[in-house]
Amino acid sequence: MKNVIIAQSGGPSPVINNTLRGIIEACKMFPETFGTIYGGWHGIEGVLKEELLNLSVQSDEEIALLRTTPAAGSIGTCRYKLKDKQQEDFRRLMEIFRVHDIGYFFYIGGNDSQHTAFKVSEMARISGLDLIAVGVPKTIDNDVGDDEFTLIDHTPGYGSVARYWSHLIQTANEENLGSSPADPVLVIQAMGRKIGYIPASSRLADPNREIPLQIYLTESGVSAEEMADKVNDQLVRDGRCILVVSEGYVVETHKDASPEPKDLFGHVAYGSGKESAYQQVVNYLNEVGLKARGAARGQVPGTDQRHSMVYASTVDLEEAYKVGQKAVEIALYDGNGWMATILRDPGIIYHVRYDKVPLEKVALSERFFPEKWIATNRVDVTDEFLGYVRPLIGEDWISIPMINGRQRFTRFKPEFAAQKLEKYVPEAYR
Repeated sequence: MKNVIIAQSGGPSPVINNTLRGIIEACKMFPETFGTIYGGWHGIEGVLKEELLNLSVQSDEEIALLRTTPAAGSIGTCRYKLKDKQQEDFRRLMEIFRVHDIGYFFYIGGNDSQHTAFKVSEMARISGLDLIAVGVPKTIDNDVGDDEFTLIDHTPGYGSVARYWSHLIQTANEENLGSSPADPVLVIQAMGRKIGYIPASSRLADPNREIPLQIYLTESGVSAEEMADKVNDQLVRDGRCILVVSEGYVVETHKDASPEPKDLFGHVAYGSGKESAYQQVVNYLNEVGLKARGAARGQVPGTDQRHSMVYASTVDLEEAYKVGQKAVEIALYDGNGWMATILRDPGIIYHVRYDKVPLEKVALSERFFPEKWIATNRVDVTDEFLGYVRPLIGEDWISIPMINGRQRFTRFKPEFAAQKLEKYVPEAYR
């Protein structure tokens, strides 16, 4: 019997805690194999600091509440990247695993996190440490894997954010329908960095294309001048226009305003720069002029799109849980160096199966929105994409526990493993 560490990394999602629940509850089914279950407090960073939250002593009620607890407040997350040159960090991890008798390491996250899981699995193998490292997928961006969707069909978290955008655009259209004499152009910025899966999902709000909606993916390559022409053509036809833009979309004449700060993964930290994508678009459209009274205005839903539990997809919740269970099954029967995955079976009836892929194949992988799913006008998506994304958002609203009118989220007792090693500052922070 060996102990377990579960940790999370990167941006959170509405359903990430249900994956955590799936791992915890599956491990508890095999008490002869899995000993004490720890949560790395704020991901791999917390593991390095020997901050290990004891999940085995938490009540069944708090574990169950993970299903409807969004984001990553339960055990925290981080954006700490283990780079090859950080040998002290790797040695520290191996020592943490040894002194706490860790035999199983589950890391929930996106492409960078799968790279961390892969590096840990390789270092354990090289060090002769009896450790099984398994990656568990998570990212709202849906950019893990390959362009052929053979490694993973979609990542947990994406279905819920796609659902969020389908509802957001419906309600935004209701407002714009009434306010368009003063605000003929509404620009809304979507998450996803330079990957277009999230803004593309806004078409779910209007599959029959009755709303004057234009979608600007980074992958579409539409210039600012083309955008202005398309918007004004829409204004001539309909008197109003709603734009959904990727946060990575840059108006060429405003390149100097592009966000520069980067997180520890090396990704641009959108939202921390001086002028975000929607503001660049709004400024540009107002500068060149609109063929309608009024002005363009914009908004950013921000992190609400990845932590709003009321919009969580029931399909996404179920799959997030089962992929966590699959990770434990892999640890039991397949061993070190795998990522649990979700693959879609062919056919008109939506059905997925849970499988495994080598961590080295998904580590640092990145897939963009497929060209075949971009419409010929470059500001819309195809019906084939809608067929791909529609099953992911589910049919019904979830039920969220409420006490005194407030959502009831998981609150773990702050009981941590006794620290056995000297205090440690991760290498990237020195």
